Amino acid sequence: MRRLIITAISGWLCVAHMGAAQVADLRSTTSFRVCADPANAPMSHKDGSGFENRLAAQFGEWLDLPVTYSWFPSGMGFITKTLRAGTCDVVMGYAQGDELVQNTNHYYTSVFGIVTRKDSALADVDHLGDPVLKDHPIGVIAGSPPATIMARAGLAKDMRGGDLFVDRRVKDPVGRMIDSVRDGSLDAAVLWGPLAGPRIKDDPDLQFTPLLREKSGPKMFYRITMGVRPGEQEWKRQLNSLIRRHQDEINQTLREAGVPLVDDYGKEMLP
Repeated sequence: MRRLIITAISGWLCVAHMGAAQVADLRSTTSFRVCADPANAPMSHKDGSGFENRLAAQFGEWLDLPVTYSWFPSGMGFITKTLRAGTCDVVMGYAQGDELVQNTNHYYTSVFGIVTRKDSALADVDHLGDPVLKDHPIGVIAGSPPATIMARAGLAKDMRGGDLFVDRRVKDPVGRMIDSVRDGSLDAAVLWGPLAGPRIKDDPDLQFTPLLREKSGPKMFYRITMGVRPGEQEWKRQLNSLIRRHQDEINQTLREAGVPLVDDYGKEMLP
């Protein structure tokens, strides 16, 4: 379950261990080389429009290095074909706690939430145990943390699952769910904030409400880091220093993108 949660948030990545002796000479000193999915909007996209693309550009500026990408669809083989192969040096947007990659310090914390129409009977819902949710069709990504809570709350018959592992160059389960809330096919969708928030931030009809009142596990908030190869301690320390010195600028980029930010304990929304 722990691996499934981390995988769902991090973009469904599959990682492989690599010893320190194997990674000593892999990191580039002439460019900031990023491993990324070319179609993981709104996080990353080959056209550079994702908020992780904008963050990567900022890190490149702070390092005084040009940004280059190793593009590969997230999922099975992602890390093997990119980070492990030495074609790139950092994975943006990686959930804290995966023991098979080395995590930097987290640079933001976000939360799952519920997308509803502003004029909906569900507009005031802020926790999945609310009885008003029953008998309403609700979208959720199968295998994601809130799906467990929804099943426990007796909402299994109301859940309309989206696929967890997809090639997002051809499928967009999150976008499809949001469109279904917009057109009334679904009454709500329970989604990871960084995937949903940027898509609806300027939508006059939809809203995202963070799920900050859940009392049972799994948790609804997660700290997001960058993933680097095991053994690359100096590289991790360099990135950690940049995160610490530029946190306000990072937060501004994320807020402008529409990413819902919470404090490190998932207790309140950050301004």
